[in-house]
Amino acid sequence: MLLLAFDTATPAVTVALHDGSGVVSGCTQVDARRHGELLVPGIVAALAEAGRDRAELTGIAVGVGPGPYTGLRVGLMTARALGDALGIPVHGICTLDALAYATGRDTPFVAATDARRKEVYWARYENSRTRVEGPSVGRAADLAESVAGLPAVGAGAALYADAFASVDGPEHVDAAALAALAVERLKDGGEILLPEPLYLRRPDAKVPANYKPVVPS
Repeated sequence: MLLLAFDTATPAVTVALHDGSGVVSGCTQVDARRHGELLVPGIVAALAEAGRDRAELTGIAVGVGPGPYTGLRVGLMTARALGDALGIPVHGICTLDALAYATGRDTPFVAATDARRKEVYWARYENSRTRVEGPSVGRAADLAESVAGLPAVGAGAALYADAFASVDGPEHVDAAALAALAVERLKDGGEILLPEPLYLRRPDAKVPANYKPVVPS
């Protein structure tokens, strides 16, 4: 097995390679405006660091969000295109699940990433492997008390720390965790998603209300 994993659903552009026994290479760069510029060079760098060729890949795991439209689209389209070109399967993993998995926690907590508009994408976990609610999107201040009273991880929690009991842990997803989680689920029959985006809400860009299409005469 040689699994390529990456995620672009948060400001982090993160890539890792997993050989079935463990992560053998990876890189992460945080830049919310350069997903398209950083992802492919990150993939090339991860392969070079491990001394492997893309022809050796047996699968791809990609974060499917939730996340902003533009960044998420970069990762998913790259995964689909690469999977199609190499003839290998593409597996979707919830980005919040990968963020939660990286914590290694065995007690309840919340994972939350920045959804902009003063909102967060969030999910509640029984432990680092078990999601019990979400993913959802909403204002941190409006989360149910049973959720907001829990400790939290993620950049969304850090932005609205007053809404949670405490904030301690990774801010962004790491592809090393995403890869390890994907391998674990593939071996154990856990939840694997299609490489389709979890947007949870409509994109910010809208067609103007007074827009009139141009029709040939």
